[in-house]
Amino acid sequence: MTGKLDALLQFHQQALDLRAYRQQLLASNIANADTPGYKAKDIDFAAALQGAMAGGAGAAKLKVTSERHLGGAADPAPAGAQVRYRTPQQPSVDGNTVEMDVERMQFADNAIRYEASLSFINGKIKTLLSAIQG
Repeated sequence: MTGKLDALLQFHQQALDLRAYRQQLLASNIANADTPGYKAKDIDFAAALQGAMAGGAGAAKLKVTSERHLGGAADPAPAGAQVRYRTPQQPSVDGNTVEMDVERMQFADNAIRYEASLSFINGKIKTLLSAIQG
């Protein structure tokens, strides 16, 4: 039974994971808007979601040759997400590629879509709950 519930909510779970990760990237871009040489980063959400749903590989693991090795800082990117640098429409003199108007728009759009995914999950859970209660 839990397998069917997982399958029902898997798409939205993957979408939420990717949206949360993208929100972190966009927030990082905004925070570094005045950092010389900073390159704005983003993911192609549709391609990342398609890769995650197809069972894309997760983050690469470090090779451990000794039991005394510490666990490396794993890439926090969810499976299927490939971080890319954004090409600026108006490059700045200091090499920073963050464009605040673009970043704010992407941030707001991503936040709205994150909330929509939460609403869809909430609706599915309410439907299941009403079916259980009769």
